[in-house]
Amino acid sequence: MAKVKMSKKATAIDMTAMCDVAFLLLTFFILTATAKQPEPLPVETPSSTVQVKLPDTDLAIITIGDSGKVFFGVKAPEVRLRTLEAIADEYKISFTEEEKKRFSLMEEFGVPVNQLRTLINLSAAERNQKGLQVGIPHDSLNNQLEKWVKAARNANAEVNEKQLNFAIKGDAKEQYPEIKKIMDILQEQKVNKFNLVTGLRSDNF
Repeated sequence: MAKVKMSKKATAIDMTAMCDVAFLLLTFFILTATAKQPEPLPVETPSSTVQVKLPDTDLAIITIGDSGKVFFGVKAPEVRLRTLEAIADEYKISFTEEEKKRFSLMEEFGVPVNQLRTLINLSAAERNQKGLQVGIPHDSLNNQLEKWVKAARNANAEVNEKQLNFAIKGDAKEQYPEIKKIMDILQEQKVNKFNLVTGLRSDNF
C-alpha cells in the first residue's frame, strides 16, 4: 500500500509584537537616560586596583588639577542651594531666586565668590570653556574652600540629617603638596575620613 505523503508547510513567526516591544524598550531607555555632564576641570586620576564605589548621596567632591586649581561640587541640589545661601550670608552677597535655582543645577564650580554670580548667569557650555574658571582660593590668606566645606557640611546636616562624605579627585600629574593642602583643610574641620578617586588598573602585565 502506497504511503501518503504529507505536504510540508513553511513555518512563519510573526515578529511584529517583538519589534514593538524592542522599540518601546529603546524609547524608554533613551527618555530616562541621564546624559553625562561635561566636567569643567577634567582630570586624569591615578590608577588603582582597589574598587570602592563612592556613595550616591551625601557626597561632596573636591577636584584638583591644572597646576593647583580647586573645584567644589555637592551631589544633592537642595544641599547646593542651602550651601549657597550660607556662603551668601558669610560674604554679604545677595542672589536672586533664579540665580539660586541655576546654581542648584551646577554639579561643580571653581571660581572665587566675587565671580560666582557671573558664572551662574552663563550657559552650561560657556561655563565649561577651558581656562574660564580659575579655581577656588584655598591659601592661608583667603581660604574660601574652607568656607564652602563648612557650609556644605552644615547644609547636608539640615537637609538630610546626615554627615556629609568627601572625595578628593586629584590629577595624577598634580604635585603632592597641592593634594595635602586639601587634606589639611578637611582635617582642620575634623574630617579625617575621605575617599581618593582613582581609575581602575588591571593586574595583568
